[in-house]
Order: sequence, then C-alpha cells, then structure tokens
Amino acid sequence: VQLQAFGGGLVQAGESLKLSCAASGRAFGNYHAAWFRQAPGKDREFVAAIRRSAYATYYADYLKGRFTISRLNAKNTLYLQMNSLKPEDTALYYCAATSTASYSSRYYNAEIYHTWGKGTQVTVSS
Repeated sequence: VQLQAFGGGLVQAGESLKLSCAASGRAFGNYHAAWFRQAPGKDREFVAAIRRSAYATYYADYLKGRFTISRLNAKNTLYLQMNSLKPEDTALYYCAATSTASYSSRYYNAEIYHTWGKGTQVTVSS
C-alpha cells in the first residue's frame, strides 16, 4: 500500500483542520493505521492510531481529546480531525500503515509501521 497525506495548512490558534491520507495499492482495510508528527528540531511523535476495522482507536495523552482519528475503508482513506489547535501542534504530519500483529500493545511505536506517507505541514499561528 502507498500513502499520501494532504489537507495541511496555516491556521490560527483555536481553529480546526482535517487531514486526509489516501491509500493506493493493496486494500487499505487490511492495515492498521496511524498519524505521527514531527516538529522542527524534535523527534517524531505518536499522535493517534486506529485498528484496521476501526473498532478501536488510540491517542497520545497530550492531545486531551482535541483530535479524532477515523477511517473509511471503502474510500481507502484515513482522517485526522484536529480541533482547538495550538501553536505547539505545528509540525509535519505523517500517516503510516502496518499489518503487524499485537497492534494493541505497540501502536505508538513508529518502528512497527512499514509504510509512510510523505507528510503534510500544519502551521498554527498564535
């Protein structure tokens, strides 16, 4: 499967933005998926993850309920709805996919994802 993230942009603090990740190639529904982000000078960090059937989602603690991950397998698309954006959310956002087992115990680990999109830039001004 190949991934391409899009939907980033420049917004003001407090506004919302919805990212999309389009999958092509093999059936996207066969893969668990996640969003990660990387700010300048910082390590890549986990944002949110969703199981292949979407029956379970996982979030980074620091989000405090501001973001929602979802997917529509029929359209081979992964989403990230971001609300109440803050300047510290400024980063390059990546989507990733994996078919690994034991996902519920490792979803936050970037090393288990074998396919990555190129990322889309989100900039939040204060």
